[in-house]
Amino acid sequence: MEIKIIRKDVLIIGGGAAGCYAAGKIAELSGLSVLIAEKANILRSGCLAAGVNALNAYITPGHTPEDYVEYASKDADGIVREDLLMTLSERLNEVTEELERMGLTILKDADGNYVSRGWRNLKINGENIKPLLAGYAGKSEHVKILNHVNITDFLTEKKDGKVRIRGAAGFSTEKEVFYLLYADAVLIATGGASGLYRPNNPGSARHKMWYCPFNTGAGYAMGILAGAEMTTLEMRFIALRCKDTLAPTGTIAQGVGAVQVNAKGESYEETYGRSTAERVWGTVEEKKQGRGPCCLATRGISGEQEEELYLAYLNMAPVQTLKWLAGGRGPASENVEIDGSEPYIVGGHAASGYWVSTDRETTISGLFAAGDVCGGAPQKYVTGALAEALIAAEAIVSRSEAKRRKHTVAPGAKTAESEDGAGLPQGSGLSENEEEISYSGDWETLKSSLPDAQAAGIFEKYQKYFSASESLFSVRRIEEAMQKVMDEYAGGIRTNYSYNEAGLAIADERIRELQILQEGLRAHSMDELLQIYELRERLIVAGALIAHLRARKETRWHSFQENSDYPQKKKEYELYINSRMEDDGTIRIIRRPLTGRREKYEHSD
Repeated sequence: MEIKIIRKDVLIIGGGAAGCYAAGKIAELSGLSVLIAEKANILRSGCLAAGVNALNAYITPGHTPEDYVEYASKDADGIVREDLLMTLSERLNEVTEELERMGLTILKDADGNYVSRGWRNLKINGENIKPLLAGYAGKSEHVKILNHVNITDFLTEKKDGKVRIRGAAGFSTEKEVFYLLYADAVLIATGGASGLYRPNNPGSARHKMWYCPFNTGAGYAMGILAGAEMTTLEMRFIALRCKDTLAPTGTIAQGVGAVQVNAKGESYEETYGRSTAERVWGTVEEKKQGRGPCCLATRGISGEQEEELYLAYLNMAPVQTLKWLAGGRGPASENVEIDGSEPYIVGGHAASGYWVSTDRETTISGLFAAGDVCGGAPQKYVTGALAEALIAAEAIVSRSEAKRRKHTVAPGAKTAESEDGAGLPQGSGLSENEEEISYSGDWETLKSSLPDAQAAGIFEKYQKYFSASESLFSVRRIEEAMQKVMDEYAGGIRTNYSYNEAGLAIADERIRELQILQEGLRAHSMDELLQIYELRERLIVAGALIAHLRARKETRWHSFQENSDYPQKKKEYELYINSRMEDDGTIRIIRRPLTGRREKYEHSD
């Protein structure tokens, strides 16, 4: 095996929308060297891999950023970080215009104005949005891209009771290469977590889901293990989607004004409410009461509207258009059946993720978060993720410049020693002017090349999986067992998304048992090592999620957080449920008060 040690000013983990945009921005704003580490390939990775047909967060004429904050806050019943929503809302139009300058086609009317789809949405031809963002990141000489490198652990140091980031460790998914990546600042932008629950479709179709199936909660898991504070994991996201294809429904609902109806043709939206969670809840309740299946009422739309829907889904979810055409029954002749997805943990639609300052710094000093992995600000969508990437990038650059000024000394004066920053790990072999070095050989030879005990411990875990005895279980079997446990005891599709304390206690015990089985797996290739770590990530996130679900003893969001022991909302739970993993592996729950939209929040305890 080979060990590569790389040092840059900034490390970005995750080459999705937020990661690519942040890299390009940091390069534009400074001369800092940037490294993107991406598990797949930034050209077509992340949630935007297949494209998107609308930008769902934009401040249209006649509206203000305050309007967007009000919308997102109301949809989440007030359990949001209004400072985060406010700061990203103020940047939505800025990043949208930059996307257009990159080459994104945003539809315009005869007067040259953007064509909106509702008061906060713009229509786009977005099949190529991810290649455009990848090109933006890769055009700078200051940005280096590591594709097919899976990051598994943060490298940290603890000083005076404060944890600071030093970098991260991971491995190539294609070659036998172990990476140690050191940086003064790190941005985590890996996305949310799918696959925790049993999915809608079984067997070979299990990856046909709403959220990217390769987003396994890696960023969450790394933060949890490192002791970062997380927030609002209990606000799960359940997508209301076209049945079987799991294609988005907003394109139909907003594009042609289709309402949700039950099997009798009755509209039920007013009965249950129109928030994102209530739309799912209403559909579940109608089916439970024998009035399903439920649909979006599209029968009778014009041929022109039907053609627009065909084209719109080709930009984002081609399988829906193919289903219509293959069956010879388009939306003009047949209503579109809808259903809820499995639950996901995601900070772009719900508020699950890292607890951050207004500048998007996590509770680990020097570690920033943006996009779906960043908590507190739901309904951010694509442009909101880019806005957060911009905010984090500006904070990283500003901090770097302040540090440089602090440690600049007059000629002949004694050089000031940095009080923070990654610096050079002892034994790394890197000189002050070098950015990369590599070692190769057998395990015993390579051990002496590792710069510190933390790196050695991570590498030993990799080696353990290659040298373990053959297991009676496989990644697939343990993953399916995890999904069954979460589905039956932690509020999955089988229980109509509801759960109770007795079930959560069973789920917690079973997940711990599965974590022990996961530790005993054996890898025969780098790809199998990747699968083992993806399973590890999901199990860690599942354990933290269960702790959050147990902590909120009310039902705040129907379906998203349906606690059958406590079916009503409670005034005492108008607060954030946060958590932090202690050194012994237990999850400690932290309750924090709500923040104001014009309040600048900094970590203080």
